Amino acid sequence: MSTLTAADGTKLHYTDEGAGLPVLCLAGLTRNSTDFDYVAPHLKDVRMIRMDYRGRGQSDWADPSTYTLPQEGMDALALLDHLGIEKAAILGTSRGGIIAMGLAATVKDRLLGVCLNDIGPEIAAPGLDAIKTYLGRRPSFKTYAEATTERAKLMAGFEDVPVDRWREEAHKHYIEKPDGLDINYDPKLRDGVLAGPQNLNPDLWPFFDALDGLPLAVIRGANSDLLTRDTVAEMERRRPDMLVAEVAGRGHVPFLDEPESLLVLNAWLQELQ
Repeated sequence: MSTLTAADGTKLHYTDEGAGLPVLCLAGLTRNSTDFDYVAPHLKDVRMIRMDYRGRGQSDWADPSTYTLPQEGMDALALLDHLGIEKAAILGTSRGGIIAMGLAATVKDRLLGVCLNDIGPEIAAPGLDAIKTYLGRRPSFKTYAEATTERAKLMAGFEDVPVDRWREEAHKHYIEKPDGLDINYDPKLRDGVLAGPQNLNPDLWPFFDALDGLPLAVIRGANSDLLTRDTVAEMERRRPDMLVAEVAGRGHVPFLDEPESLLVLNAWLQELQ
């Protein structure tokens, strides 16, 4: 297992695979580097770098006050420095996309381009409300079999997803304990994120505008409750050159191995070559 020790002593798990264009993959709020397992086999000539944020996945739990977008951005930069990478493209899922926009506003010279997976400068209220219902809370189901069934019911907007995929998702996002399943991240992430409204829903339009001049793509689940069509339309107005995919039968967030996702991802990567 590869780890980086952050300035405050927190050990951060990462993987560094492949050769070619460096692409830093940043996961969603409660998720981890396994978010990108489905797309990994489809990305060619790419050095795929994935990290688990502090408090998530295989990384150390830390002081909840450090579970913030600025700190996670600094951790991402520390990883690039650790690997000796001057510039990288970022594929950011949900919170990972917010971190990417923040980096564009602060250290744009370190970025080659950004692809946003179901995230934009405005976060819709229904999606935020949904996050607040589960963030930091242990699931009621006790077995992976139950989790597989319940996840298929709970993931709003997802259609025609094979049961095997939901089974994989259950194993990725829950850990088995003697008394049942538990979340695989620090429950105090809830405290850190909800401590200030800006931690969950900051004003992101200035950060989006900071992406000017960088190859940019956005992938939206057609049934997303977090990224609306109106927000994407305004993003396109500001960035007419932005590559856009809408993935049918997907909510928040697409798995990234859908044909629509791969078409835009590969076109984006071509722009970066």
